[in-house]
Amino acid sequence: MVTTAAAATAEWVFFKFHPSRFTNPNRPLTSRGSNRLGFRRFSSSASLSVTAAASSSTVNEVDPKREPVSLGHATRPDFPILHQEVNGSKLIYLDNAATSQKPTAVLKALQNYYATYNSNVHRGIHYLSAKATNEYELARKKVATFINASDTSEIVFTRNATEAINLVAYSWGLSNLNAEDEIIVTIAEHHSAIVPWQIVARKTGAILKFVNLTPDEAPDTAQLKEMLSKKTKLVVIHHVSNMLGSVGAKVLVDACQSVPHMVVDVQNLNADFLVASSHKMCGPTGVGFLYGKSELLSAMPPFLGGGEMISDVYLDHSTYAEPPSRFEAGTPAIGEAIGLGAAIDYLSEIGMQRIHDYEVTLSPVASFGSIIVHLFMGAAFLDCGLILFCFYTGCNEPGLYKVLSITIENEDESSSYHANGLKSFLRLEVELSNYLYESLRSVPNIQIYGPVPSQTVRRAALCSFNVKDIHPTDIATFLDQQHGVAIRSGHHCAQPLHRHLGVNASARASFYFYNTKEDVDNFVLALKDTVNFFSSFR
Repeated sequence: MVTTAAAATAEWVFFKFHPSRFTNPNRPLTSRGSNRLGFRRFSSSASLSVTAAASSSTVNEVDPKREPVSLGHATRPDFPILHQEVNGSKLIYLDNAATSQKPTAVLKALQNYYATYNSNVHRGIHYLSAKATNEYELARKKVATFINASDTSEIVFTRNATEAINLVAYSWGLSNLNAEDEIIVTIAEHHSAIVPWQIVARKTGAILKFVNLTPDEAPDTAQLKEMLSKKTKLVVIHHVSNMLGSVGAKVLVDACQSVPHMVVDVQNLNADFLVASSHKMCGPTGVGFLYGKSELLSAMPPFLGGGEMISDVYLDHSTYAEPPSRFEAGTPAIGEAIGLGAAIDYLSEIGMQRIHDYEVTLSPVASFGSIIVHLFMGAAFLDCGLILFCFYTGCNEPGLYKVLSITIENEDESSSYHANGLKSFLRLEVELSNYLYESLRSVPNIQIYGPVPSQTVRRAALCSFNVKDIHPTDIATFLDQQHGVAIRSGHHCAQPLHRHLGVNASARASFYFYNTKEDVDNFVLALKDTVNFFSSFR
């Protein structure tokens, strides 16, 4: 029951949501303007129900007798690949940390490019070339807006995040690092964030230093701070908050596992470089991007030589184009970049804060560092406690529904509502926050890697695990062949991390916004059946 000075009863709750009006999808949402949470009066006996529409700018008033529709259920129809059987079972796709599935809007964008205006960019004056160029550069603008870059020239299209890191390593690293300079990396980084710097260190004499994990299997931030010195020239790390700006080191952020799941603002991060891949954010494979501060990119030499990246070519020398063209030699992945732009449109219509909040409620979220055996997802920004309502009101209190004050605006008035009366309703969503982790704990002999979730430690929407005496590849194979469940097994391009954990491989189930609570239930049931099968041979 909601108790306020203005109203003692209400009838039900509804949302007013205008995704199409977002000019900047990464702008923090507040209770101002078009993003408002409305209340209608309800009787104390009425049940509460909420639906947030991601594709309509009209108010959705939900029958209180019906169950709320989750974001996963609302978006699944947009992903054709999810509606099939695999090995005689309904597909349950839980390998999203490796690659995400593609919505119909992205598939149509690719089809439209190749069917109606396929042409090379920046070179022709005919209609098809001009249209292809416009759409390609529009995709660059969408990326810049999506991560809040100050200018489109700060966005360089690459084949993937790996190439983006190598671009920085070979162009900036070989030009700026010298003997005894230090590069700091955590042991939990993806191989693509380690190997290029090993190569550069050998060529320049620079020294690689690694940040270890705490006993709770989280990155040791205290050790990281202790390592920073005047010799530190670069810190390569997964998505973290801006804690390095005062030490004089350049910071490269691997955001492959954060850009698809949460609001990312490069100006707020003050990152010097940031990389991400299209295929993990509902876009096509074969394209990624590098963000770099303008002054850094302008001072960097080319990474590859050839067409498009030049200004003038002579027999004895060449001059180079300004960024980003300087780093995009040859014909780029035109259709893929346009598809990435379509993916950004799709994600922006939903809202990245909404995606983040839904994944928070679906499974545990980790503060700077729950172990994700691939990369650290989530990072230090997942401190939103009021899971459902904070998206609409801008509330960022960490106390969940214990002590909260929500400012709500409607057409006529603005009032402050205390969340104590909403406790039973909030629990409907809040209890899902640990659902994946707690469900997996019921599996016999399972070890889940990373910190235990708590009020201060929140995990991302995946779990890496092992089951005693069962190889993770056997687990993944049985789940696929007998239950149609797709998870990942292996070292996940993180061998140093696995060695630190004392294992050769692990299994990993990773979720995205189109997954549902039922996916968790079916996965855990299938995993228990898998464990029972292999245990029967002992």
